[in-house]
Amino acid sequence: MTATTASSLEVHDHAAALPGAAVIARIRRLLIVAVTAVAGYAMFMTASKGYCPGGITGDGRFLDAAGNPTDLAPSCISMTLQPSGLVYLALAAIVIGALTRVLNRAGDESSAVRILDRAAAIVAIVAVASVIISQVWFSLIPITSWDGTGTFVYPFPFGSVEMTTSPMTGS
Repeated sequence: MTATTASSLEVHDHAAALPGAAVIARIRRLLIVAVTAVAGYAMFMTASKGYCPGGITGDGRFLDAAGNPTDLAPSCISMTLQPSGLVYLALAAIVIGALTRVLNRAGDESSAVRILDRAAAIVAIVAVASVIISQVWFSLIPITSWDGTGTFVYPFPFGSVEMTTSPMTGS
């Protein structure tokens, strides 16, 4: 056995002998899962799309959505999907709630480990489900049927959508 292997075995044996080592390891795992979930949620929660009903004729005049010439520039819509602060709060609440529950209700090490394992699974499920629900919902928003008026139903609270309208610019 090499010195490195012996040294790592001693550290591992020492950690196993530490009272509550399994609980501390699960707390570390919960924090890693939470940080990874937050990073993944932030990374995959960006999308955008836009639409301009109408167009421009060959002589530079504007067309409305029906293809009729008009003097007014048609309105264009742009939508951007972003992460929701409520999901971040929910993830933090799950972690803090699990740690509080371990402190207040766990009678032994196995129940503490079970609480922390369930919290890690819930954190991952909430983050993944929020991304899937928001992206699917955002992709299904019927932006091409927009006529310059009306509202859309957004994937709140799983994601935040910013909508801006602006007049079409001639080229």
